[in-house]
Order: sequence, then C-alpha cells, then structure tokens
Amino acid sequence: MGKGIAVAGNIILDIIKEIDKYPVRHQLAKVSRKQYSLGGCVDNTGRDLARLDPTMPVRFIGLVGEDGEGDEILRQLKEYPNIDTSMVKRRGQTSFTDVLSEIDTGARTFLFFGGGSDQFDVEDVPVDELDCDLFHVGYILLLEALDKPDPVYGTRMARLLASVQAKGILTSVDVVSEDSDRYSAIVPPALRYTDYFIVNEIESGKTVGLPLRDEKDRLLPERIPEVLRRLKDLGVSRWVVIHAPEGGFGLDENDHYVALPSLALPKGFIAGSVGAGDAFCAGVLHAAYKGYDIEQAIRDGIATAAASLRTAGASDGVECIEKMRALYDSMPKQQL
Repeated sequence: MGKGIAVAGNIILDIIKEIDKYPVRHQLAKVSRKQYSLGGCVDNTGRDLARLDPTMPVRFIGLVGEDGEGDEILRQLKEYPNIDTSMVKRRGQTSFTDVLSEIDTGARTFLFFGGGSDQFDVEDVPVDELDCDLFHVGYILLLEALDKPDPVYGTRMARLLASVQAKGILTSVDVVSEDSDRYSAIVPPALRYTDYFIVNEIESGKTVGLPLRDEKDRLLPERIPEVLRRLKDLGVSRWVVIHAPEGGFGLDENDHYVALPSLALPKGFIAGSVGAGDAFCAGVLHAAYKGYDIEQAIRDGIATAAASLRTAGASDGVECIEKMRALYDSMPKQQL
C-alpha cells in the first residue's frame, strides 16, 4: 500500500456549546462556552488520519455549501498538507450540528441540519478517478440519499461500495448512533461490500438485534463475540471491530477474537467526547492500511480515541502514531 486513504460522506461544521446540564423541556441550561469545529465522518476521521501519519495521502470526498460555512471548512483543511480536497464539491447549504456537551460528564447531544450530507449520492463519488488503497465512508443512517433503497444492491450505499470494490479498493463503513429501528434494514446491504466495519456497541447491537448493554447501561461483554460473528455473517470480509467506553473488541478475517480494555483516564483528563468514535476508527484504519494485525489496530484505536478526549474539538488532541502508542503504553488500563 502507498496510495493513501479516501474518506467520503458527511462534512459538517460543529457548533460546540458546553452546558452545565441538558435541560428538560421548557427549562433552561446555561451555556458556558461556544466554539466552532469541523465535524462529521470526513472531517473527523480524515483529519485524525492526517495527524496520525503526516506522510500518508488522505483524500476528502463530499459536499459543502456555497456559503460562509463551506468557505471556513475548506480554509481550515488547507492547514493539512497531506489532505487533498479536490474531490469536495460545492452546492446548496453546508451541513451543521449543534453539539451540546455537558461539562461534568462529557455526555453530548446532537442537533443536526442535513444540507450537503442529505444530498451526497453515488454520482458525487468519482469512482473512476479514485486513486487510493482504502475507501472509508460514513455515516450510514446520516446520508439521506445513500440510505435510500436500490433495486439491485439494497441501498444506494451498497451500490457505491460495490463499485469501489470492483476497482480493487478496500472498503470501510461507519454508522451514526440514533434512537431508531432502521439499523437492521439499512446497514446490512452495505456490509456485503465492506472489508472493514468499525462501530460502537450500540450500533452493532442494533444492527443484528442483540443489545450489548442491559437496562442499567452496563456492557454485556459475553455477548460481544456473537455480535461480531453475526456482523461477519452479513458479509464483512476482513475485520469487524466494536468500540465502547470499556474497551475495543474485534474479529479478523481468520476469526481471531481480540478484546482489549480502554485506558483508565485520570480525573480531569476528558475535555470533551466529540469525535472519540471517529478517532478510534482512524486508529484502526491506519493500522489496517499499514498492514498491522487487528490487535495492534485496536490498541491504536483505543489510544487515538483517548487522545481525542483531551480537547473539546474532535481531532485537536490527536498526534502522530508514535505518540499515540507511547500514550497507550504509559497509561493504566481499565478492567474489562
């Protein structure tokens, strides 16, 4: 490998508002700070990859609006010499998310405006021009056009992934967390054309109908191997990886199961949790691109996710892979 990674899908401007608590209906919550940050699968995972390896080409594919928000996104991306935005198209309005982040807990809630993310479709990906080794796209359930049915492939996303695989490019997909029953209908068609599937415990459980948390929100680790197996059976050809606050879990192409605990972060370490899942995904993808095994990939994902928690922005805490591995080695681990 050496042609880099392409990241496609949601390109979003996050408006992060730190609050004392999430309000109930008709009540008030105080905003202590507001800042602007790039968000979405492309911005978060793509910038994390660019930070992990400044020598690796990272190609962005998506839509931003013909507006000031779109200008700001592209301006910020110019700070990364290894990010190529030539395949980012402009039309309509830029997607944005109001991110409400609780100061004490780090919990966050999202209010999303679709804009360009809703419009992004198969025709917006110049498959014939793709020159990369790995193509990552997200998020399923937050790309309105690509989530639509397709008479041949099941969904438009599945059609896109099939066309990319036909070029000999490895594929990866990510899913957004939402409170719905759409997972089992919309996610599986894409998995038939997916090489790497990296999702959290909520998304994975909902996709196969086997929850990974109980009614008290406790992780059910004994169920994780079965969920991984069911996801592989849906068509994922190489790795299925599940991340949760407690750890990372994976099943590789040889059915080798890995379970590793997350880092035990000291009090005050977490400045914000926006983008931690994307950072985990970037760590795993970088390892896959470099040819490391799934155990190293999950370690890198855990370290990169922890680093992203150090700052309120999604990617500001991520550094080169050598520093991420040093962080992993230096910190105590949780008990699974």
